[in-house]
Amino acid sequence: MKRSSRRVFLLLVLAQTAHSIEEYTTGLYETLAFAGFVSGLVADDLGVGFAIINSAFIAFGLWCYFVPVRLGWPSARGWAWLWIVVELGNAILHTGLAFSTGGYFPGVLTAPLLFVVAAWLAFLLNPSERDLALHR
Repeated sequence: MKRSSRRVFLLLVLAQTAHSIEEYTTGLYETLAFAGFVSGLVADDLGVGFAIINSAFIAFGLWCYFVPVRLGWPSARGWAWLWIVVELGNAILHTGLAFSTGGYFPGVLTAPLLFVVAAWLAFLLNPSERDLALHR
């Protein structure tokens, strides 16, 4: 992966961190049944469970950045695409939930940030026609 792609990948993990903070501070685990259920599997206090799960997710993102992405593993692009798909889905889901409830839904303020950064990374990882022509 190119340096610009690596930097945008880290930016995507940081955007997810901001998103997780918004979700936690606005009580997504109390609003979305699935988030509450999963949080309850980790701890009796749903807020603590939610914080543990999201901290693990962010730690995984940082591992992806510092190990396969920064070290140039062959799997780095695959990890990046996994994050792109997850974050695009995350952004679309939060936006859809906000529209369906007719107002604010926890996580919707940072959802556009996730969408833009994930799309930016996808653009950087997608080979251009010029790049493809060089390999013919």
